[in-house]
Amino acid sequence: MPRPSAPQGRITRGTTGVNRLRRVDRWIAALPVLRSTADPLVVDLGYGASATTTLELRDRLAATRPDVQVVGVEIDPERVRIATAAARDGVTFQLGGFETPTPGSRRPAVIRALNVLRQYDESEVAAAWATMTARLQPDGVLVEGTCNEVGRVASWVALGPSGPLTFTISLRLASLEHPSIVAERLPKALIHRNVPGERIHELLVELDRLWAVHAPLAVYGPTQRWIAVVDALRTAGWPVRDGRTRWRLGELTLDWAAVAPAL
Repeated sequence: MPRPSAPQGRITRGTTGVNRLRRVDRWIAALPVLRSTADPLVVDLGYGASATTTLELRDRLAATRPDVQVVGVEIDPERVRIATAAARDGVTFQLGGFETPTPGSRRPAVIRALNVLRQYDESEVAAAWATMTARLQPDGVLVEGTCNEVGRVASWVALGPSGPLTFTISLRLASLEHPSIVAERLPKALIHRNVPGERIHELLVELDRLWAVHAPLAVYGPTQRWIAVVDALRTAGWPVRDGRTRWRLGELTLDWAAVAPAL
């Protein structure tokens, strides 16, 4: 019998914390594939030093899809050993990397890879994306991005088997000074592109400008101010997705082409 290949990737810091990924989990719970798939398998790739965020992911998705199964995948054998002790109904843990091993080689409907590629070089992103998306179901989604330590500032790219689809920013509005704070937590594919001449830079500059323009709405609360900002962005021709239900959560999702790095 051939020996299994080594996990693809390398051990990262593994920082984690309670509720750190609640914003991206809420967004994943609304994905159409999670409702429509015949096999609701979700992978939490690179869950870190504890099982916390994997267990939280399963609980949050179960509200939408009670039969969801979540597999936590980690490249560090010791982390897998520790997490396995916390396994319960609907949640298992497995050793692996970007190749995304799953029980029975089932294809995931969703792969969540948060705060993983942040610790890699930009030149390594495309290959990692390709390896993970190759494992998806035909309508599956890879969600790859990063957030700050308490989960109040986050951004991510959603990819299908054919490549990137959308880019999302999610911010805690109650304490927001300016939207461009997300520059510190952009996905690896974009974080070094926040310079003049790049689309992501243009977006963040425009968000800050509109945030200032709509400052008078702050008397009605930060949510109304943010909704006005996103509405104005859409009116200006940016390919904004979704509507006020998502915007009031501090989210902004655009077509990937709006922020894709210049060649």
